[in-house]
Amino acid sequence: MSTTDQKQQTPTPAEIPFTTPLAMKNFTTDTGKILPRKHTHLTAKHQRAITKTIKHSRNMLLAQ
Repeated sequence: MSTTDQKQQTPTPAEIPFTTPLAMKNFTTDTGKILPRKHTHLTAKHQRAITKTIKHSRNMLLAQ
């Protein structure tokens, strides 16, 4: 493997843009409630970032 090859990484929860509600579907219930860390298995830092992103998306009326 050469040094110019880079692996395609999935974005961390902190990097998910608020304009893609389908990407946040894994972190919410069917009714739109945010799942706790116990179910998402995220770190506290990533859970805070997801919560902030979901709330931002709700305020912009992009997610339910």
